[in-house]
Amino acid sequence: MSARREELTRIAARLFAERGYQGTSLADLATELGMQKPSLYHHIASKEDLLWEIAWEGAEAFHAGLDGVPADAPATERIRRALHAHLAAVSGQLDIATVFVREWRYLEGERRERFVAERRRYEERIRELFREGVEGSELRTDLDVSTAALLFLSAANWAYTWLRPGSDTEQLADRLYAALLDGMRGYATP
Repeated sequence: MSARREELTRIAARLFAERGYQGTSLADLATELGMQKPSLYHHIASKEDLLWEIAWEGAEAFHAGLDGVPADAPATERIRRALHAHLAAVSGQLDIATVFVREWRYLEGERRERFVAERRRYEERIRELFREGVEGSELRTDLDVSTAALLFLSAANWAYTWLRPGSDTEQLADRLYAALLDGMRGYATP
């Protein structure tokens, strides 16, 4: 990717995060780059190309974080590390994470289908961590795995609204993990 194209993508991520995809025009992007609007077409075919690249980059970042979680660790430790990785991705790429969580809805057609499938794959990977925690008796036997994963993802995804770029997320992730898992540990009572 050329330096100019990379700059365009970073500016688009920032503007989409600040103003929303629909609230950002090609003229806004051109102005930020100090060029005329028609010159943008030397770098992109459409504004949606930028949205796609940014949203997909977010998907890749979140999956890469999960890929770094050791498969041989206990399920609860993998949940903790997954939360760390997720918050680190949000903090490290705040604009991209914001687009991933919020603006992807403006993708259309095949791109939208591919993106939704990738989000669902990530969500399933998180559900699987909780499922393994239940099956390994690390979490409550009556735990609703889908609800637990939804709670994890809701807390972690919402961080784009209050985390500052580059924030240290280590202690925060541990505090969220403790709050999340305290109600999920132990055995169900009849």
